[in-house]
Amino acid sequence: MSSPLRADGTPVCIIGALLFGFGAHTAELAAQPSSKVNAQPRLTLEQCLSTALSNNHRRPASQFGVAMAEAQHRQAMAAYWPQASFRGGYQRYDEPLNFSFPASGMQIPSQSITIPGGSAVVNIPAGAFGPGFPPSNIQMPVSFPGQSINTPAQTFAVPEQKGKVLDRDLVMGAAEMKWLLFDGGMRKGYRQQSGGLVEMMRQEARRTDLEIADTVKRFYWGAVLARQLRQLGEDTLARMEVTLRLTESLYKEGSGKVTKADYLDNLMMVDSLLATVAHLEKNEKMAQTALANTMGMRWDASVEPSASELPFNAYQGDLQDLVGSAYRFSPDWLKLEAGLRAAEAAVQTAKSGYYPKVALTGELHRWWNNGYRAGVATDQNRAGWIVGLGVEVPVFNGFLTHHKIAETRARVNELKETQFLLREGLGLQVKDLVLGLEAARKADQATLRAMRSAQDNRDLNTRAYENGLVETDKVIRAQLVEALMSAQHYMARYQYTELLSRLSLVIGTEVQLRMQGR
Repeated sequence: MSSPLRADGTPVCIIGALLFGFGAHTAELAAQPSSKVNAQPRLTLEQCLSTALSNNHRRPASQFGVAMAEAQHRQAMAAYWPQASFRGGYQRYDEPLNFSFPASGMQIPSQSITIPGGSAVVNIPAGAFGPGFPPSNIQMPVSFPGQSINTPAQTFAVPEQKGKVLDRDLVMGAAEMKWLLFDGGMRKGYRQQSGGLVEMMRQEARRTDLEIADTVKRFYWGAVLARQLRQLGEDTLARMEVTLRLTESLYKEGSGKVTKADYLDNLMMVDSLLATVAHLEKNEKMAQTALANTMGMRWDASVEPSASELPFNAYQGDLQDLVGSAYRFSPDWLKLEAGLRAAEAAVQTAKSGYYPKVALTGELHRWWNNGYRAGVATDQNRAGWIVGLGVEVPVFNGFLTHHKIAETRARVNELKETQFLLREGLGLQVKDLVLGLEAARKADQATLRAMRSAQDNRDLNTRAYENGLVETDKVIRAQLVEALMSAQHYMARYQYTELLSRLSLVIGTEVQLRMQGR
């Protein structure tokens, strides 16, 4: 009689690989940092998703990225408004400001001045020549001859002149305004670039939400799978213990068909299953802890799924429709499209370097000079306003603008090629997942039939063994095969559910309704 642990004991190794492999997968995230303490509640999948979206720290981090991008967009929009500022200050000079006009000489050429002759009426007052003579004012005509006066050339010296311009204390204030009227498309380019960045960050936030939902769904159904495998191990152990007691009784009665070797083989299998069930219990607890961790809870918290078994919704989607949905809803695709729009706007910004810039400027100013009102500190100079129109025309900058345009165009072409690769990659990913779903569906049906056949075979062999019609190794093998088929069926169900979750992540939307044809 052969032992199930040797050549015929291969199912035991396969069961161990299935069970222990899943336990290692669920334990990977159990040690991640989390934030909230919670008892072990019994929650639905929707409750777990809601809690994860509220507590997971990745979500607010991605939202801050969106907030930063929106702030940058508002900064770009600020360039369309007039820019006003105020400046003021107080200055004290060591000495009053003055103005010095240096000493100089004024050259006066020689000249001749001719005075023509003529006559004039002279008024002689009374007593001009002595007391009483003349006795009263008289007027008399006086004649004079013509004459000429000659002056030589000479230099007239002008001494140094100094004047006070400003007093030592100066207080001033001015309000300035600048308004860019024409920039050759520079502001529009920056606006579109920042708008593209906002959309990229929003799609990144969407991807974060989808990744959180995908992780929660996979770990939720993983915890359900771990519980089913643990229950399967306990059921198999219970049946093996019943078989062991029956084998022991048959061996001790000495019927001859059951030997001590059969009893020892059965006992060894029971002890091996005891160790396996212990690992399954550990795997279930770690799966529940990993689920709690993805929901933002502490390392010592755990969540028990309320679902009793893994669901199975038959796939009814169309590959072309799913690929088209990926192009419409995938955050990776939409993020790349937003990046392409931002890169094209960067080309327009670079081209603005060829165009002139026109700006309207204005200023209101007022200053005080400690009451001094001479020099330049006159009433007319102390207060006033200035309005101007400034133009800046680029002439030559060493081909800087040309190379900027070449750089941005190369970036656009790079993103277009990346978009082509992403288009093909999304199609391949969706096709791979759809084919995987079809394979998982067939595996689910096949393993379901195998599980039911194994259950019937185990029940048949158990009844036959009780009547002494079959040998011990066939009963043990039938029970192990039933456990193996059940574990494979549960794993096929979990794989199908996991593929659905991954498809939702790739496409960027929930696909369960599409699968059900709703």
